[in-house]
Amino acid sequence: MEYNEAVEFMFNKLQPSKIMALASSVDDHVMVRNISALIYNDRIYFKTDKNFFKTQQLFKNNRVALCFSGIQVEGIAHNKGLVIDEPDRTFEKAYEKYLWGSYNAYSHEEDEIFFEVEPTFAELWDTDDKNHAFQIFIDFENKTVKHKKYD
Repeated sequence: MEYNEAVEFMFNKLQPSKIMALASSVDDHVMVRNISALIYNDRIYFKTDKNFFKTQQLFKNNRVALCFSGIQVEGIAHNKGLVIDEPDRTFEKAYEKYLWGSYNAYSHEEDEIFFEVEPTFAELWDTDDKNHAFQIFIDFENKTVKHKKYD
């Protein structure tokens, strides 16, 4: 499997949205919590209240890991600002479409910011059509992929 094929394979498994575990850490204080994530443009996006503890962690250390099922993604979380200030409101429209429950319950316009996670590394576990397990390791920084059968 080539790099571009592996990246497409991963994002196709995640799109258009998932509830993912987000891990962050500051000063050896590690936290994991679920977030409602949108996946588009080969990135993972999520919103949060700018006053939450996790957000304060991300301001201090923007290196994160996200996990859904057999997919773990490491990356850098970039603060994109207030959801309502995005010029074309792509994030808000997708959030309303794919994550209506969260959109309806947790949209506090003056406090909601969103993050774009730029993947740096991913590990995927999957099985082939004969139920044989394998791993795919994607290095986004070096644009390489490694496929490994699991015995």
